[in-house]
Amino acid sequence: MTGRGLKISFFEFFIALAANNRKSWFDEHRAEYENNVKKPFENLVAELLQVFAELEGVGIGIKPGDCIFRINRDIRFAKDKTPYKLNRSAIISAEGKKSLGPEGFYFEVGPEECAFYAGYYMPDKTQLAAIRQAIAWEPERWLAITQNPGFMKTFGVVLGKQQKRLPLEFRQHADQLPILYKTQFYVEHKMEPEIFIDEDPVKRLISLWNTAKPWVNFLYDATSAKV
Repeated sequence: MTGRGLKISFFEFFIALAANNRKSWFDEHRAEYENNVKKPFENLVAELLQVFAELEGVGIGIKPGDCIFRINRDIRFAKDKTPYKLNRSAIISAEGKKSLGPEGFYFEVGPEECAFYAGYYMPDKTQLAAIRQAIAWEPERWLAITQNPGFMKTFGVVLGKQQKRLPLEFRQHADQLPILYKTQFYVEHKMEPEIFIDEDPVKRLISLWNTAKPWVNFLYDATSAKV
């Protein structure tokens, strides 16, 4: 145990919450949440921010709270009215939750799923066109990155929704580059909860970030010149 990880009690809280997902139960167990979930996760995010800043050579003027998403679910338009999420999640970047691009990574930790994500989940029209243009103009670079054995072993394929028809300027490239049909560009790596208990989760998450970096840099190069 490195001291950076989470304890079993972190996951046990969410297992109990899954069976008692209501405000009255949460209020009764708020001290457990604070001690076993909130504070340990904030400590993990704080250490990740420090390591990320050193690695990327950026100044981090934000706090863990600026990176961590609320445990409360947005139930306004949801059929599922249970009030609380069954995980904790955060974005590690210099801008925290304000970051919607490839400048950092998102991760979530819970008993049902632990996962790492990077890329563009919601590119706007200008960003989407810029990414597609970069792929069409530099297909060799794109394929060299996404077909790299280490990238493929870690992330598999680039994920994201896609559309049926492309703008005219990209149609001639689509047969060789079907990735152009995508409207989202992100990668995912799922993990077992034991990684956050028995191993060094900071080391694992930063390793995943380093593996994603050549691909992330491609997206950043494409959109930063256009936005």
